[in-house]
Amino acid sequence: MSQASIQDYAGMVSALPDLNPRLVEALYAEALTLADEVRDSFDRLRAEHAERAALAMADLRDTAAELVRVQASCEALRTTTRIMHCLAWLLNHRAFFAGELNEQQLRRHGRMIAHFPLSDPDSLATLPDDAQGLVRESERLYERIQRLDLAWRAAPQPVLSAIERLQERLRVRLNEPPVDMGGEAIAR
Repeated sequence: MSQASIQDYAGMVSALPDLNPRLVEALYAEALTLADEVRDSFDRLRAEHAERAALAMADLRDTAAELVRVQASCEALRTTTRIMHCLAWLLNHRAFFAGELNEQQLRRHGRMIAHFPLSDPDSLATLPDDAQGLVRESERLYERIQRLDLAWRAAPQPVLSAIERLQERLRVRLNEPPVDMGGEAIAR
């Protein structure tokens, strides 16, 4: 995503839905389903390539077929990695909503990679239509989650004094419930 795009998304914060547990759960379910579909699709593709390679064993110089196989493997790795980044981000937010991470921990560890590479158009063109559709769907999911991440990070954060930050770190260490600015425990 270009710097101009990031700034455009940051400017659209109010137009994006609030990040909430229902949205995170829905995206998590979508990402899990997509991960299974991608795995199945690329497993079938790998099996087809292996079968063709076994039949063409006499022609060991079929570099075009080998190139297509390597491109498919690279695209499978890129696509599954993209989905795993989405799942990791969603799992961090699920942990936050479950009270297992505080906001400071989430902001530190729950970050999307800003410039994850898009699929190579030449490699994508060698894939069957169903696999191409799944790759594009993974790119759209990543972009949606990245927009949510940018909006969430752009939201104003409460300014805590040094004492409040120390108290929060101690609460986390002692596994005590978080408190609001008035000292009242926040229900999880």
